[in-house]
Amino acid sequence: MQSYSSAGLAKRPRVAEEPEGLSAKLKDLLVGQSEAIDTIIPFIQMHQAGLSPEGRPIGVILLLGPTGTGKTRTVEALAEVLHGNSKHLLRVDCGEFQMEHEVAKLVGAPPGYLGHRETQPMLTQAKLNSLTSETSDISLVLFDEIEKAAPSMTRLLLGILDKATLRLGDNTSVNFERTLIFLTSNLGAKAIQRTNTPDFGFEAMLPRPSIEDTRKVQSIGMGAVRRKFSPEFVNRIDSVITYKPLGRAACELILDQIFANFSELIRTRLGIRGFRLQCTPSGRDLLLENGTSVEFGARELKRTVQRNFIQPVSALVAQGQVPSGSTVILDAKAGEFNVLLRH
Repeated sequence: MQSYSSAGLAKRPRVAEEPEGLSAKLKDLLVGQSEAIDTIIPFIQMHQAGLSPEGRPIGVILLLGPTGTGKTRTVEALAEVLHGNSKHLLRVDCGEFQMEHEVAKLVGAPPGYLGHRETQPMLTQAKLNSLTSETSDISLVLFDEIEKAAPSMTRLLLGILDKATLRLGDNTSVNFERTLIFLTSNLGAKAIQRTNTPDFGFEAMLPRPSIEDTRKVQSIGMGAVRRKFSPEFVNRIDSVITYKPLGRAACELILDQIFANFSELIRTRLGIRGFRLQCTPSGRDLLLENGTSVEFGARELKRTVQRNFIQPVSALVAQGQVPSGSTVILDAKAGEFNVLLRH
């Protein structure tokens, strides 16, 4: 039986003092995508050494792959390691900018235009500066699901990606030289999934390709990117990372993280009213069986834990049925989950 106790959780340091430490901490937070970490670390090292190219962002990195594989989580983990908070970043949801006129929200309306004073730009120098911390001067900006944005957004980004400069509606400039820019996209995701898990025809009978052999996957992703975006835009991207669907081993580590985070939440929110968590091997196996999904990735596993454990436990706590210091156990029999209480 596996136990999860918040007492044993060490407080994570705010930032790595050396490259090896930064890499190790990121790999603790981001499961199953070590290639992504190995690609991102050199950009940070170049900046820390003062050797990043002048007049450009620290790096422009495109994250490709199916949903639930850790693309957005990568940037959140980096924010946690650099700044001590996974929310210490600027996230632009490109799904909110599908119409051309909505892109003006990023830079604000020019003086004299209707709504000039009411339209405050999202990308300002003050906003970028607020994203730094005492432990790092790097600002993290994430353009999530970039393929959903109106064409005018990608044209707007050309100046940022190439010259690290954005001209706002009031004619002031924003400098992105100390900014690490991430773009995420699901382009080519379905084809990548079919490559890893073909579901029909002769290919379905063949052994699955090696998880280390990513050339075909990268080719599929980049083909989709080139069909969607102009050569000028693609040429300004420094690095492309293609995320592979998560396997069983990665999901097991993510499950440990989910339980550890839930234990920490119990400790911080309930204090002396807290309790311990345990999961039997059968409960763990059923969670992984129901929550491992090639299509939805780690998100399906999180939903499975929430539906079958976190929500039932929360109901017991709300009803005052979980005494302080007791142990709540997740078990499974005959394909059904059971939440047990041990005083």
